Amino acid sequence: MTNIPSRADRIRDILTGAFAPTELTVQDDSAHHAGHAGAQAGGQSHFSVLLVSAAFQDVSRVARSRAVHAALAAEFGSAELGGMHALALTLRTPGEYAARPGG
Repeated sequence: MTNIPSRADRIRDILTGAFAPTELTVQDDSAHHAGHAGAQAGGQSHFSVLLVSAAFQDVSRVARSRAVHAALAAEFGSAELGGMHALALTLRTPGEYAARPGG
């Protein structure tokens, strides 16, 4: 029996390798989107990511997002073929994350 990693596991592995995060949370939000465009019967189509990394120091919000999307490019694709449909990103440096309200 082959143990195939979930998309959340693959996202964690890819982002860890690319950005060496100090904090990383990957949440599958697919159940909240059931019946909506891009939602797949088996889930694993909508995700939220909190990624805190020193790699984002002096990098614009747009460039951070582009870098994460580029790293995860293989996970996207058509819903018919099981590709990821939506990705909500919170991308911070360790200093930004520490300075957040309640941090």
